[in-house]
Amino acid sequence: MSIAIQQPVSTLALKEWAVAIKALGEGKQIITVRKGGLYEETREFKLENDTFYLYPTYEHQKPEMVKPEYQPMLEATLEGWSPEKTTVEIRYFAKITDDVELMDEAKLRGLGAYHIWTDNFADVRLHWKKKQPLHILFARVYELAQPMTIDIAEEYKGCKSWHHLLQDVNQAQFKPVLSDEEYEAKRSEIMQLLKAE
Repeated sequence: MSIAIQQPVSTLALKEWAVAIKALGEGKQIITVRKGGLYEETREFKLENDTFYLYPTYEHQKPEMVKPEYQPMLEATLEGWSPEKTTVEIRYFAKITDDVELMDEAKLRGLGAYHIWTDNFADVRLHWKKKQPLHILFARVYELAQPMTIDIAEEYKGCKSWHHLLQDVNQAQFKPVLSDEEYEAKRSEIMQLLKAE
């Protein structure tokens, strides 16, 4: 059954590596993993809203943390980018359907086929602040018909998961990256792995 979805009313955006957003935007993965930004007020991740824009970051992407088969995708995100760039393009928003907390390293390894990151990347995220769970966010992603280019403000910088865009994103047409059936099939597969004893 299809759920009616609206473009976010709030300007809230989640910062994520550009290569991960590209993978989400092309339907190559439907999950992202979070534990918090270095400068979060509570130093732990909190899902502030279930619908938000995806803000691509470039400067902290590490090629060694991305699987070899996804290196061309990483390189594609870096074409035309430089530290002096003053604008960024917002192409997608996400609706989180599930937020699963995970402490189990074996289950995290079992998710390897469902994301672009190396085992080492996943392990680092899991073991950072060991007492706090890793959040596996299931993201139903939508592509804006008219991507929006915005200036990179100082407020957007730094290691925080969330920020509010300083300008409104035009309300425009959008389309889901995956059909309802495609998304649910992938979601069900991953959920079975997470729920396995």
